[in-house]
Amino acid sequence: MNTTCPYCGVGCGLIAGEGTIAGDPAHPANRGRLCVKGAKLAATLDDRERLRTPMVGGRETSWSAALDAAADGFARAIAAHGPDSVAFYVSGQFLTEDYYVANKLMKGFIGSANIDTNSRLCMASAVAAHRRCFGEDLVPGIYEDFDEAELIIFAGSNAAWCHPVLFQRALAARATRGTRIVVIDPRRSATAEFADLHLAVRPRGDLALFCALLAACADRGALDRDYIARHTAGFGAALAAARQAEHGIDPAAFETLAGWVAATPRMVTAFSQGVNQSETATDAIGAILNLHLATGRIGRPGAGPFSLTGQPNAMGGREAGGLANQLAAHLGFDDPDDHATLSEFWGAPNLVRRPGLKAVDLFRAVADGKIRALWIAGTNPAESLPASLDVRDALSRCPHLVVADCWPTATTAHAHVLLPAAGWSEKDGTVTNSERMISRQRAFRPAPGAARPDWWMFAELARRLGHGAAFAWDVPAAIFREHAALSAFRNFGRRRFNIGGLAAIPDDDYDAMRPLRWPLAGDRLFAEGNFPTPDGRARFVAVSPLRHARTDFTLNTGRLRDQWHTMTRTGRVAELMAHQDAATLELAPTDAARLGVLPGDLVAAGSEGARIVFPAAISPGQCEGSVFAAIHWTAAQGSAGSVNRLTVPATDPISGQPAFKHSPVRLAAVPTLWRAIAIGRAASCAMAAGKQAVWSQALRPGGLALSRFTGFAPLAARSAVDAARWLLELPEGAEFLDYADPTRGVFRLAVLDRAGVQLLLHVAPAELALPDPEALEALFAAPQAGADPTLLLGQPARATATRGRQVCVCNAVAEPAIRAAIRAGCRSVEAIGAATGAGTGCGSCHSELKGFLRHDLVAAE
Repeated sequence: MNTTCPYCGVGCGLIAGEGTIAGDPAHPANRGRLCVKGAKLAATLDDRERLRTPMVGGRETSWSAALDAAADGFARAIAAHGPDSVAFYVSGQFLTEDYYVANKLMKGFIGSANIDTNSRLCMASAVAAHRRCFGEDLVPGIYEDFDEAELIIFAGSNAAWCHPVLFQRALAARATRGTRIVVIDPRRSATAEFADLHLAVRPRGDLALFCALLAACADRGALDRDYIARHTAGFGAALAAARQAEHGIDPAAFETLAGWVAATPRMVTAFSQGVNQSETATDAIGAILNLHLATGRIGRPGAGPFSLTGQPNAMGGREAGGLANQLAAHLGFDDPDDHATLSEFWGAPNLVRRPGLKAVDLFRAVADGKIRALWIAGTNPAESLPASLDVRDALSRCPHLVVADCWPTATTAHAHVLLPAAGWSEKDGTVTNSERMISRQRAFRPAPGAARPDWWMFAELARRLGHGAAFAWDVPAAIFREHAALSAFRNFGRRRFNIGGLAAIPDDDYDAMRPLRWPLAGDRLFAEGNFPTPDGRARFVAVSPLRHARTDFTLNTGRLRDQWHTMTRTGRVAELMAHQDAATLELAPTDAARLGVLPGDLVAAGSEGARIVFPAAISPGQCEGSVFAAIHWTAAQGSAGSVNRLTVPATDPISGQPAFKHSPVRLAAVPTLWRAIAIGRAASCAMAAGKQAVWSQALRPGGLALSRFTGFAPLAARSAVDAARWLLELPEGAEFLDYADPTRGVFRLAVLDRAGVQLLLHVAPAELALPDPEALEALFAAPQAGADPTLLLGQPARATATRGRQVCVCNAVAEPAIRAAIRAGCRSVEAIGAATGAGTGCGSCHSELKGFLRHDLVAAE
């Protein structure tokens, strides 16, 4: 079955078979390649923890009763407080058909624009910048531009980890064309490891840098004056503003970059969350667009600004109007003709006339009691929004909360009505990737229990609210036809989003539809101007950086290589936990030295209203004064919980996108007194609550769970059993084998039953080493003859070679094998791949392989 990957905006095609998932060689987005997350998708098809049955008030019920309860709460709120007292918060995991139905119901028939999406958190600033400059939310380029470019600038994008399949195309272009790669990022990320030039800008420094590049191109005679004159407006003011910028970059590095930019017409600037998630993001993207317009590098082979979206259907949501400040089909609130067009097409006399609340403001309105009924679908705002503790408080006080999801989350815990949703493998519809490519997502297995697709739930809600005639679809193809027809209705070439050629597509053709890119008549946009503005000209925007108050430390958040959002899918796959199994706070060596912190020591990060204690990770690639934490961890994986407890709810004033990259934090070292490691059968390794230690838990192969503890309070124990009960919830009726040296603070415990070893625990003072996790895992595999004291040694009776930290998850290649290959004479990433298989899958581990080469070869000299 041909379908589509549910992860990032690259939009890779998949072939799903019986228990297998592989890349689709015929899909133009990935040509058969997959990242490690995509390659492990089959392992996520485990429904044991899935939501299966509708629930009201914590009790199982029928779909009819649950939807009646959901609709009743919305109807009562609307009757008592008006349409703006209700809201939907939806997801880039939606299919376009899901988005279309939800948006039509809220904006067209309920009569409020209070529908927003978690895509607000990743690409709303790009939408705002595109509309301001181009007149419509349009990505001009296509993926082939990465193949044909001679200079690719990754700005605020760790594409090697976050969009690895697309990044491999950039590396292939360098290998075949000599394409230069530039990375603009405060961190020396995995992507920066491949860069011909890495500019470690200060937070928010991207705006000033692109302004300075525009001025440099003007000074070097690299502007396309003809393009500016024929196709744009406002250039003079934009250049004057750009000349005011102070980029703060090393002069030699800036001169190198400016020289490359001026001399290289085939230039792609790929930008992502590092640019988007800022209070000045819309202006920073505007500066990128200004540079490309001024040099005529737009809509041409190998040239253009390129927004890399983070979610699989962020683009489809934009097409269907899933954002609170947009109407469907790229129609706008600010144009009376657009409003009349949509009102007539939908037959919706109650069509809303003004934008609704964007994500951060929406949840503030919930907290303030202005939103009385809220439907959340396919997303976990209790973990993913900034100031997440405030969001949880708001959810707990919402009078009527409906949540539709696949798994239990911190958000579903607050639901009055909980609805089991079909997941990506069970849903039928379309998605649109970052290059405007529409692909079919096809269900290839039945949904578990009573789970149903989101479009169906919203259509049933509409029927119960009295709007059933306008929502009477029976298959997703019918929704898609309406969506396509709307894109062409009264368009007359005013909007580039037009897929009206598909408005009469039969069900069978819809089922068989291969990937296609809009507009259906062509690929790239704007090479010859023809912008969807009243005069056909793009708008330069005069932007210049603001001065920001300096703080001691700035918290930057982002993704890990093998994880996705709040781990509802990836956190259940042991292989995907192997690369990094616990939350850490990444510091620059100078900052760590100033704090007196060593790797693994504890450091507290505090912001207004929250404090998290992390183990420290010291990274020479981290910018001084900036610390990094991954977004994925939640309370299910450790005491750190969501880092969004620390992020502040500041937003870009135009886009409403949160500034996740720029939260001021205070840091302080925390005394590290002892450490512990426990490995057990997953069911027997639950955490005990309320202890004064930092802990984490991750799945390991063989159905095991690995727990780590770092104590910042004395361990009050006289025996290993005491220590274990202080840390863990131990099984009843088990046999204990223990060793204790309370004077030294050393405790070891084995928990056994008739089936063998159930749990192993080792506790030691911070200065002593703990056993290797793999050595402990090996003891679970060995047959046990009763309470064998050697279990407490922390290693098998016969020494065995451990796998070590896994580096290449695709091919299960660990660090010792890679180092052995280097010692055997491998001197390149390609040679390591030939010898071990590392890096021959998705390629996202290449940066680490380069790091091993650099370190080991220098050490050997």
